[in-house]
Amino acid sequence: MADFEKTALLDEKMSEAFDWSDQALPVRDALWDHFMEANGHDTDKTEASMKEMDAKSDDDVRSYVEDNLKK
Repeated sequence: MADFEKTALLDEKMSEAFDWSDQALPVRDALWDHFMEANGHDTDKTEASMKEMDAKSDDDVRSYVEDNLKK
């Protein structure tokens, strides 16, 4: 149960989790797209980055998204 609560933000829609976003895709997918663009579409590197995100708390994920995906 604790793991589910820890990563709940990743499964929320961007528009529900962040008032500045109008994207309907889940935070997890937005992060995947962000990492794919950042590393030249290297799936292995993106997967490693996503594993790091999965290990973070919602607060840490929220902070990362605010710092890196907010336009």
